[in-house]
Amino acid sequence: MKIVIIDYGAGNIQSIIFAMKRLGYDAVLSHDAKEIQEADKVIFPGVGEASSAMAKLRSSGLDTLIPELEQPVLGICLGMQLMCHSSEEGNTSGLGIFDLDVKKFSNRVKVPQIGWNQITDLKTDLFKGIPDKSYIYLVHSFYAPKGKETIATSEYGLDYSAALQKDNFYGVQFHPEKSSDVGSAILNNFLTLI
Repeated sequence: MKIVIIDYGAGNIQSIIFAMKRLGYDAVLSHDAKEIQEADKVIFPGVGEASSAMAKLRSSGLDTLIPELEQPVLGICLGMQLMCHSSEEGNTSGLGIFDLDVKKFSNRVKVPQIGWNQITDLKTDLFKGIPDKSYIYLVHSFYAPKGKETIATSEYGLDYSAALQKDNFYGVQFHPEKSSDVGSAILNNFLTLI
């Protein structure tokens, strides 16, 4: 199986590569359109600021490539947020895969949210075998509200989308590569999706 991690200069790539190795998979880091299109599974990571990350995607043409991919694609953290319609972070437009607008947490909660939190209302095979109220690891100041594409929920001052899915596109707000056994199981579920 060919797994490609999209390389666009935004992301803690090494921890994802190590997580793949722990599961027995080798992943290729690439920004080459042909290599990404030929992958069996694509991982779209992201750590950083939305508008500068989108600028990097646009400059490399990945902003038009990613929404056209037909194999399973997993957006992680900022990657998931960039798959949404827009983000309040830098008032940037996203890839428009998920029909949601990313918002900033209110001042009533400590921002960013850093640490372990529970996920509930788990749907789809991405969470096969994962118990409700499992703990995952998050670091984020912005969130995707709940919507029709929400497949997992978390709570931090309000309920928000911990994961999204539309067709072959999946997104998780948390870092599965840093979420211990639960995160490894979720990554393995993604890699074994048909």
